[in-house]
Amino acid sequence: MKARQIFRYKDRQGDVIVEMVIWALPSTSAERPHGIKYRLFCGRSGECLVRYDNEAGKGDHRHYGDHEVFYRVQSVDRLLADFRVVRQFGRMCIRMVRFCRFADALRMLG
Repeated sequence: MKARQIFRYKDRQGDVIVEMVIWALPSTSAERPHGIKYRLFCGRSGECLVRYDNEAGKGDHRHYGDHEVFYRVQSVDRLLADFRVVRQFGRMCIRMVRFCRFADALRMLG
């Protein structure tokens, strides 16, 4: 029996892309005791802002830009909630960087 896709979402807002895919596995394993395979991605212009995944050989983890850290999956609902919080924080950081660049530009003009 193959993995069955249980959730899929893709959206683009400006240059930011969000894609979330979750599959139910036919059985659990030591590497995936929760019985799911997933990839939750938020990035822009070929750059990963945040990604949660559990690719084979690495187990559950998340990426913040180029940094990778362990992540413990508690449930699908919690996984999605955690990703949404981090994604919103990432968007806020992008806005702050854009604002700071705009403010710097205004200071240079003034």
